[in-house]
Amino acid sequence: MRNLIFALLITSLFAACSSQGSNESYFVTKLGDDTLAVEQFLKTESGMAATVILRSPEIRFSKYSLELDETGGISQMQRTDYPPAVGFSGEGALSQSIVRQGDSLSVEIFGENETRSYMAPYEEGVLPFIDMVHWPFELAFNSAVAAGQDTVNQPLLSGNRISNFIIADIEGDSMTIRHPFRGVMGVNVDTEGNIQHLDAALTTRKLKVNRVDAVDMNALANRYAQNPIGELSGAVSAEYTIGDVNFRVDYGSPKKRGRELFGGIVPYGEIWRTGANRATHFYTSEDIQIGDLDIPAGEYTIFTIPEEDGGTMIINSETGQNGNSYDEEQDFGRVPMQVEQTDQMTEAFTITVEETDKGGRLNLIWGNTVYYVDFSIN
Repeated sequence: MRNLIFALLITSLFAACSSQGSNESYFVTKLGDDTLAVEQFLKTESGMAATVILRSPEIRFSKYSLELDETGGISQMQRTDYPPAVGFSGEGALSQSIVRQGDSLSVEIFGENETRSYMAPYEEGVLPFIDMVHWPFELAFNSAVAAGQDTVNQPLLSGNRISNFIIADIEGDSMTIRHPFRGVMGVNVDTEGNIQHLDAALTTRKLKVNRVDAVDMNALANRYAQNPIGELSGAVSAEYTIGDVNFRVDYGSPKKRGRELFGGIVPYGEIWRTGANRATHFYTSEDIQIGDLDIPAGEYTIFTIPEEDGGTMIINSETGQNGNSYDEEQDFGRVPMQVEQTDQMTEAFTITVEETDKGGRLNLIWGNTVYYVDFSIN
């Protein structure tokens, strides 16, 4: 019965949307050449109704119904998912419900075989955080502009915790929003705070969001139904052997996606996590030597400072951390890198260990560029 009630609520809201098509807005989110998400949304008297096509890691077609309370925060929200095989014309199933209960939020996640329930904290003005989906940001910027302050702390609910995203007014139509751990996004807004363009180039995600003219969501659903993008930066674990020595590298592998890499999304002269997500880990079963640096057998993390003519590889003693967590005090040492250009284009960032006449070579390969260090086995 509860699913039927929510389904009727969703249906009525989106019927209202279709009757007010001129008031609908659309976002397209891209990472390089790839479209990650398309959003259609309508501000209602009590909140927001949205239709979303999300392509990573899997295809997900969803409709959202958000009602706001007197503080501009979540009163209740429902998400209904639709089978990719039939798109939005098929029958949806309620997948998430959030309801305010006093100073808490009651969250239910509906699966095929079980329902998970938990309580999350409530703060005034709290909005949902939906990874790679930006219609809640529109409400956040509307509220920030209405507040008329230089900076505003915007609480967003993710899972069972609330994180503060800091919105700052720069000048004119320029504002920023700071993700708690991914970095700062630049945003262009109109006089009411409606997002025109969002650029996350300075964050770990590096995606871009544009407000666009009306798109046919059903046609896009048919187009993308069997075409997921997959993980944005899949985890790779590779093992190599040179003689009796074993090597292993574990790293996140972002893709080029038509972007300028070194000197572009990976700036020259700055410390790079050398991959994505978890810090890049390197293991050697025996002592090796890179340049003047003697490296005992064991596991390390690798960071780099790429330069157009080479740069620096940093061998760090800390392990297990995220790639954003670089602690210079735990550096084991630094060695110079060399760089070369190749005719072969490598779409996904790749790390290899290869045997050479003098021992081995550790390669960092992306696009048409290879950064590398030679090493000998002690």
